[in-house]
Amino acid sequence: MAADMETPFYAREKLLQKQKYYQAIHKHTYLKGPMDKITSVAIPLAFATASLFMIGKGIYNMSHGIGKKE
Repeated sequence: MAADMETPFYAREKLLQKQKYYQAIHKHTYLKGPMDKITSVAIPLAFATASLFMIGKGIYNMSHGIGKKE
């Protein structure tokens, strides 16, 4: 049955090298990759900024009576 084993996705040496790299970084686990700052910080910050802007605009419009339906 040993001959029926599937080949691994990565070579063992490559996998151990990646494990050592990620274990050596002393950051939070969601910021360890090179592009993780964009997906974990920049995009949520952009969504929060846009939503706060729209909420502020809605409150301003309601308080000044702009955009009311007759």
